[in-house]
Amino acid sequence: MLSSEHLKKLFSGFSINSLLASILFFLVLSSWYILRPIRNDMAAQNEEILPLLLGFGAFAMIAINPLYSWIASRNNLKGIFNYSYLFFIANLVLFAFFADYFQMNESPWFSRFFYIWCNVFSFFVVSVFWVLVINIFRGESSKAFYGVIAAGGSIGSFLGSGITKSLSDSINTSGITLFSISSVCFLIIALILGNFLIHRSKQEASIMESVGGDSIDAFRNLISNKQIRFIGTYMYLWTGLMTIHWVTSISIINEWSQDSADRIRFFGNIEQTVAILTVFSQFFLTNLAVRFIGIKKIFVLYGLIFTAVYIGYAIHPTISLVFGVTILLRVFEYGYNKPSREILFSQLSRVNRYKATVLVDTALVRLGDFSGSGFIFLGKILAFASSQIPLLAIPFSAALSYVGSKMVSNDKAT
Repeated sequence: MLSSEHLKKLFSGFSINSLLASILFFLVLSSWYILRPIRNDMAAQNEEILPLLLGFGAFAMIAINPLYSWIASRNNLKGIFNYSYLFFIANLVLFAFFADYFQMNESPWFSRFFYIWCNVFSFFVVSVFWVLVINIFRGESSKAFYGVIAAGGSIGSFLGSGITKSLSDSINTSGITLFSISSVCFLIIALILGNFLIHRSKQEASIMESVGGDSIDAFRNLISNKQIRFIGTYMYLWTGLMTIHWVTSISIINEWSQDSADRIRFFGNIEQTVAILTVFSQFFLTNLAVRFIGIKKIFVLYGLIFTAVYIGYAIHPTISLVFGVTILLRVFEYGYNKPSREILFSQLSRVNRYKATVLVDTALVRLGDFSGSGFIFLGKILAFASSQIPLLAIPFSAALSYVGSKMVSNDKAT
């Protein structure tokens, strides 16, 4: 039977602010996961040029980051949050208008542009959300809050995917219009709630100050700061390895079905299953894992998981395996690795919390995407079977574990 002390530790992540942040993440990921299966289907439509599209996505991230950093230098947390979210809300409204009014849904160029934009959208809205969180929830006692906050996102991903599944047949009649409008509704509510959370934060005095600095702070610190370099390398490797899994799975999915509605439902089923399995972990297990295992071991474990996944693709490349390993990777990412990274981010200096974390979460992640897809492309040129190519990436899985062990110098201290 659990003692009162154990119960206190189990529920230490629940507070009014952590629940508000959890609801905010619910709204943000509901907005994104309405669009995510559409983005995934557009990836399947453009499988042959996917490395090129990912390259354009990486270039867009690199180009946008100095602009974001310039805006961040001249604004406080509230301004950064508002400008970022209003920008993407306006984008979605324009997409819905142009797709419907100019009947662009059938254009392959529209699908390619929307795919690139979705990658920018997903990483910036989520990254700016976490900028808000790591500047409000800081200190040793705040570690417990990150699992609870992340759980709201998992519930949002479940709802967003469910909305997409219910609208999946409309992709063949009205294109992305209904999906875009639905996404905008959630993002507007998120904008309102985010401002309320900033207003009631106990650290309001510091977060209401302008960040300062200049537009290249993040790039400068990535080069000069050893810890930021390790974090950036880890994120680059992780995304490259995840993309190798992703592109491999796309080939298997395309062999399984050529119908967009089928693929959207399949992607939606993955998202909902991930959400169900992740949300319990985030509410009750993430805090315990961070407390008793430590974030260093969580970082190291990722490389071992990728190795097992890649061996699985070589042995049994089926649609059921895609379903299972995608869920495994995503549950580990959202339930344990992502909250651990944000705990680490919360301990960085003020400028790095606002700028370097966004650079790492956007530009370096997209460069990892591009490199991972390029790795698959190279493997195909060398005439390796699609399911065998991931085996060649196992040394990079080992590198991920090594870099993960170097990101934190003292596990118990973090």
